Amino acid sequence: RALSPRPAVAVRCQEGQLAVTVSRDLFGTGRPVRAAELSLGTASCPPLAPNPAQAFVTFVAALHECGSTLQVTPDSLIYRTTLFYKPTRSGNPLIVRATPAEVPIECHYPRRSNVSSGAVHPTWAPFRSTVAAEERLRFSLRLMDDEWSKERLSNGFQLGDSLRFQADVTSEGHIPLRLFVDQCVATATPDRSSSPRYAFIDRGGCLVDSRAEDTASAFVSPRPRPESLRFLVDAFKFAGDVGDLLYISCHLRVSPVAEAPNPWNKACSFSKASGLWAPLEGTAAICSCCDTGSCPSP
Repeated sequence: RALSPRPAVAVRCQEGQLAVTVSRDLFGTGRPVRAAELSLGTASCPPLAPNPAQAFVTFVAALHECGSTLQVTPDSLIYRTTLFYKPTRSGNPLIVRATPAEVPIECHYPRRSNVSSGAVHPTWAPFRSTVAAEERLRFSLRLMDDEWSKERLSNGFQLGDSLRFQADVTSEGHIPLRLFVDQCVATATPDRSSSPRYAFIDRGGCLVDSRAEDTASAFVSPRPRPESLRFLVDAFKFAGDVGDLLYISCHLRVSPVAEAPNPWNKACSFSKASGLWAPLEGTAAICSCCDTGSCPSP
């Protein structure tokens, strides 16, 4: 029985990474492309060390690497990247013998039921890969009692008290996850864009309230578990506001546990003892943008 030809580009979406296999005869013309002319993503990640004897070139990258982007929809997590072919110029600058090409690649992880992955073979119109993957994520944010043992029954506080927040995510059949809080905003009305407005967690996981003088605000170390995050915030109110209500809205996000904390996925508090930002996990370098405000968008 005749076998179907190997596709020009094949993509395998896995739990924490994707693998892209590119035929050297990319265009089916019999003229092989050079490995050095291929790159993955806007970060121009190179392929694995090529074997000249092989008829294909392979890229392996974590889902968040090489400048990939993540889109979260009600049904899916969609990781997008691009395979770039940038031919080198010929010896004669007046002529070209090949044109650049871009191959869009997507890995889809639907958000219900269990996760399973398998090889997929995209076609030229368009180059995409999907993976049969379903999951259900449930996020929660609770005010906890002083022992962190149960949810606080009262939501009333006096200035000088500490608010104990616990954020959690539960999932059904998902790969292990680590939870992060990108932003928390306090407002005097339910509209999170109203004024006055105070973002006490901002810049993708910087607890900026911990930078203020005479506060004990901080992320609590260690985590109870990767999918749970605790943080303390000293009680406050808006100056000149005669009301006694604060509305707090937070943006919670997850990443695979296998993915090390980085400038996109971080939980940073300011240490007054050292005068430096300190991460809950990872190296201090991931918090370096908390003062400069140059943190990359998650």
